[in-house]
Amino acid sequence: MNWILLGEIAYIIILILVCARVIYDTQNTTKTLAYLLAVLFLPFIGMIIYFSVGINYRKRKIYSKNIFNNPELERKMRMRILAISGAIFSDAHQSVKKYLKLSTLILRRSLSPITYGNDVTLLFNGENKFPRVFEDIRNAKNHIHVEYYIFDADDIGCKFIDLLIEKAKEGVSVRFIYDDFGSRQIRKKQVSRLREAGVLAFPFYKIKLIAFANRLNYRNHRKIIVIDGSIGYVGGINVSDKYINTNKNSLYWRDTHLRIEGPAVSTLQYVFMGDWNYCAGKQLKLDSSFFLHKEAYQSTSKQLVQIVASGPDSDIPLIQQTLIQAINLAKKEILITTPYFIPGESMMDSLTIAASSGVVIKLLIPDKSDSTLVDFAARSYYGRLLKSGAKIFRYKKGFVHAKTIVVDNQLAMVGTANMDIRSFDLNFEVNAVVYDKEIAKELSNEFYNDLKGASEIDFETWKNRKTLVQLSEKIAGLLSPML
Repeated sequence: MNWILLGEIAYIIILILVCARVIYDTQNTTKTLAYLLAVLFLPFIGMIIYFSVGINYRKRKIYSKNIFNNPELERKMRMRILAISGAIFSDAHQSVKKYLKLSTLILRRSLSPITYGNDVTLLFNGENKFPRVFEDIRNAKNHIHVEYYIFDADDIGCKFIDLLIEKAKEGVSVRFIYDDFGSRQIRKKQVSRLREAGVLAFPFYKIKLIAFANRLNYRNHRKIIVIDGSIGYVGGINVSDKYINTNKNSLYWRDTHLRIEGPAVSTLQYVFMGDWNYCAGKQLKLDSSFFLHKEAYQSTSKQLVQIVASGPDSDIPLIQQTLIQAINLAKKEILITTPYFIPGESMMDSLTIAASSGVVIKLLIPDKSDSTLVDFAARSYYGRLLKSGAKIFRYKKGFVHAKTIVVDNQLAMVGTANMDIRSFDLNFEVNAVVYDKEIAKELSNEFYNDLKGASEIDFETWKNRKTLVQLSEKIAGLLSPML
């Protein structure tokens, strides 16, 4: 019996079945072609890659975000959200009129209301964020909800944990979600300390040896703090000493976070509760203390904020769609800061069309990221952007980790999502959309301040890169849907 021939026949049959599975199960054409190339040209390895990271979990929702057990309560909440947003739309606030299509998209796709009367503060870098966070935590009276991708067991991480333990001993309810991969430093000793002190702490999507790669792929990249239902934090800054620029750190770390006080925090609370119900394995009952009481909050601020969250549990990549819509609505200028730039074809089309139409597009990226392969894949997109008239700047002062967009000095987005396929499809992310000229202008000023520590890529020089370098970038670009 010719075992080699039988083996070849078996391999061909398996190859055909896997290719059929890739074609049937992968919705994105670019991803389909990338996985087919991997399966066809990398025998067995390509199949392992596909089954490890390529299964379409959007069709197999990891968990439900629904926090309502009562259908009637859910119906009333839905009607209330639509009524609140409808009233704001009808009042025709100038700051939201120009972006009605964007706010309507978020409302219809996720039922995230547009909220009025928020007090929004931009916090640049960890040295400005953590003192404010610790002050708010010390003043907490009822509950503290914390959710992070990276939470290290270093100086700032231990101070944070000590403070949570202190508040738990005072009788404040403390709930803590940590990503099991990103926060692996605290999994043993620090989490045990939290639990012994009465803090309810759970990992998100716990890593197991079985299906290890899949669980590494679908991570909770969110950074959320909610205090007493009225104060919220969201943005790019994790809990780690490297985010704080002191004499101890050799690398300057540039990042951006938001502090929100007001009704928009209720949506952050909703996102946290959905994640908590999945992690804890039991329903967190709705409590009036979780949400801001209008009569208890007095603010002269009129800032409009809308929260948008998406992930593998979403029916659509909503954050990606909101970014595309914001780009499409731009009239004059788009300022983008992102540490990872693998936008995919639909995002690239929107950017190049906008730039070719006369919209000034400026993209700020790190000079070098923490992944050579990701760097090469990102560079495969630069040529098309530069050719369309967009400007690209490399940050050389340190590492830029902020995820922000400013449109026409009127709209600002700050959150956890990078402008890459991983954030759009594979990770759980959350962004804040701020319809406010003052916040947009402040973020714009910071962008131009960051450009002082950056160098612009010259298109002519870029075109004349070595052929081998360009080939390497194009090959990495083929793999970008899998990065």
